[in-house]
Amino acid sequence: MSCGVHPAQRACRGECAMSEGTQPGERTGHRGEKSAVVVGGGLAGITAALSLADAGVRVTLLEGRPRLGGLAFSFQRDGLTVDNGQHVYLRCCTAYRWFLDRIDGAALAPVQARLDVPVVDVAKPAGRRLGRLRRDALPVPLHLGRSLATYPHLSLAERARVGRAALALKALDLADPALDAQDFGSWLAAHGQSERAVEALWDLVGVATLNAVAGDSSLGLAAMVFKTGLLSDPGAADIGWARVPLGELHDTLARKALDSAGVRTEVRTRVTSIQHNENGRWTVSVPGETLDADTVVLAVAQREAHDLLPEGALDAPERLLEIGTAPILNVHVVYDRKVLGTPFVAALGSPVQWVFDRTEASGLGGDGQYLALSQSAAHDEIDEPVTALRERYLPELERLLPRARGAGVRDFFVTRERTATFAPTPGVGRLRPGARTRTPGLYLAGSWTATGWPATMESAVRSGVSAAGAALGALGRPRHHLFDVEEAA
Repeated sequence: MSCGVHPAQRACRGECAMSEGTQPGERTGHRGEKSAVVVGGGLAGITAALSLADAGVRVTLLEGRPRLGGLAFSFQRDGLTVDNGQHVYLRCCTAYRWFLDRIDGAALAPVQARLDVPVVDVAKPAGRRLGRLRRDALPVPLHLGRSLATYPHLSLAERARVGRAALALKALDLADPALDAQDFGSWLAAHGQSERAVEALWDLVGVATLNAVAGDSSLGLAAMVFKTGLLSDPGAADIGWARVPLGELHDTLARKALDSAGVRTEVRTRVTSIQHNENGRWTVSVPGETLDADTVVLAVAQREAHDLLPEGALDAPERLLEIGTAPILNVHVVYDRKVLGTPFVAALGSPVQWVFDRTEASGLGGDGQYLALSQSAAHDEIDEPVTALRERYLPELERLLPRARGAGVRDFFVTRERTATFAPTPGVGRLRPGARTRTPGLYLAGSWTATGWPATMESAVRSGVSAAGAALGALGRPRHHLFDVEEAA
């Protein structure tokens, strides 16, 4: 992918702006045009750049990697297009769905018609292993009543206690800062949840969304996940995922949308410093060039943001370094035949967490099947050699998927994201900064900022909208086109 400038951008530089009534992508001449530099080409940076450009701001987007998309990207391997890891979203992820619409990618990442998650407990005898978490077309909380009542991986008493804990969770006030200081595991234990209930239900959902087990998770973030996803709207937890490689969405289509909006996009361009000048403008330095702008959005990881922040931008910048990170390990297996008959499956009684069928999206032809295992909170495995992981996970897949027994393995490889997300530990809420800094014209974006969400694609998009909204307010530019983060929340 070229890192140059689209011809339409060259024609637009320095002479395009957007009037109050102009729609996104339609630009008209306007004197006194404002300019912005967005540092970071992940979902937060792309969102901020599009939101600024749609308001008539002249935007330059700088990304150090050779592609856009941040930690949700694709690469080529032996003729296949491989995602670095499986990313899903829920129907309640309204900001990410808005983002997909904005880049014309919604049809490529649809949401299932109704929540339905097959859960297999490999420790149980054959014939009793399969359970399902699914919803009915009933109001909350009745929409999950039948599923919970018949969930075979919990006893009748455990199911009843889960229902009572869910009602107690629904009653929590997410605005209460005290929730951030507590851990979710202790709260669950205090509300009668057994170790089995935590494993078979709470962590089944929580580890995948929070990237941490209940005992390591902030009660505030966990409550937000379960209240929003399972207890707000009957369809809130319906699952969506890309039916194409992530790179087609977050790089190809995003680049096309940025080009159409007149954004200058530069990849393989690492920012070395940013400086606030006496005239109130900003200077952004990259190798061989400096850029001047009215405003800057830092949409990079928290440690990189810390290193780039000018003195005085935050009251306590060292807090950014206190925000921990959590890894995700992704195991990729290509079989010579079909071994999984559903789009995905969750596992209990096994090191395997979630398995997804990526055959069609990867471009694999013939009779084979390509499976991706998403292993969240993989602190103990993230640095293990491939041979050890192969010895562990191939037998586990045979236990989980009987058709894998005797199937030939064409390829086995792993991808590792050692700093995949920020760690949602108790107390992390006080460390997450908002979009605004103390220095005029400088804004922060990234899933680690104070969006109220854990480190998800939804959080990244929300942060980009918030940063752009704050910048546009200071620049006196229109904001009516922005996704309404507060209303959606």
